[in-house]
Amino acid sequence: MHFFTPDQLPVLTTLGREFGISDRWHASAPCQTWPNRIFAHTGTSGGWVNNYPDKLPFEMPTVFNRLREVHKDWKIYFHDFAQSTTLSSLWEFSLSNFKYFEEFENDARKGTLPAYSFIEPRYFAHPILRKMPNDQHPAHDVVYGEELIASVYNAVRNGPLWDKTLLIITYDEHGGCYDHVTPPAAVSPDDKHQDGFNFDYFGVRVPAIIISPYVKPGHVFRPQGNTPYDHTTIIATLRKLFGIRSLTKRDQAAPDFLDELLKTPDNQGPSSVQASTSYSMRDSIDAVKEPLNSLQISLAQAARQLPTAGADLALHNKRVAAMTTAQTYPSTVGEASLEIQAHMNAFTGRNA
Repeated sequence: MHFFTPDQLPVLTTLGREFGISDRWHASAPCQTWPNRIFAHTGTSGGWVNNYPDKLPFEMPTVFNRLREVHKDWKIYFHDFAQSTTLSSLWEFSLSNFKYFEEFENDARKGTLPAYSFIEPRYFAHPILRKMPNDQHPAHDVVYGEELIASVYNAVRNGPLWDKTLLIITYDEHGGCYDHVTPPAAVSPDDKHQDGFNFDYFGVRVPAIIISPYVKPGHVFRPQGNTPYDHTTIIATLRKLFGIRSLTKRDQAAPDFLDELLKTPDNQGPSSVQASTSYSMRDSIDAVKEPLNSLQISLAQAARQLPTAGADLALHNKRVAAMTTAQTYPSTVGEASLEIQAHMNAFTGRNA
């Protein structure tokens, strides 16, 4: 049973103390990264319980589509690969709504962030940019994730929209860490159970930090009743804020936490936070030579199924349907990183 101490995670620790945490936030399902991440976008995993299901892309409607219905803008900011691109209902927005992370920092500084932003971490070490993974996925050094969290907070905290900002930091699943709390019963989102699980109970608890000038320092967010927060709480909160339609029975039943916020932006919090530099940083030259972990394999294979910007999506879907999931994949992290960058540049219409 391993854990990190506050001095090892100064950014998360500081933000948790200066703003709020929840000790009743569960993963949406007791399974892997992909299903839980998709729950945050769609209120379901489409019945899948593992990374890289038998069929891609996911065809469920998303919270992003719901926001578009009520004329609320959104963007997905990513570093190397956006796992959310596995949702085909978002492909038509590849040019306008998928942006590299540096554009998030620019938008925050200029005060042009959309109504809803979703940020994806870096999953691969890059051999040219010398960037390290900051997704905090085992066995990646957690300090890089701390640096990402610090850069996000510092950007919004010092931008003109800070007094209108609600920042949620959470983890799609528990990563294998021990927790003593038994996952409670959950509302099954739909009738899609092809992997044999009914999605009628949650996964284990995951960290959740709620950051806003409307959060009382040290506040602990706990929903009333037996239903805990989970990733569909994000959808429920957006529904209450913007009047969007629900997606599934799960997000319809999910509690939001807006009633626990302050009425006025009284908590300005620290002007900035900084990650620890006490760790021994792994050399990026060595990191790009490593073999891919299972999550990276699934992401590398998914990237090959993306359409290029402006492609005939109906025709592309037919091609994807004919593809086999038993593909080869790059042998090293560096090779995968370069290949994925090429796919994402083609998807977003960005030159190399």
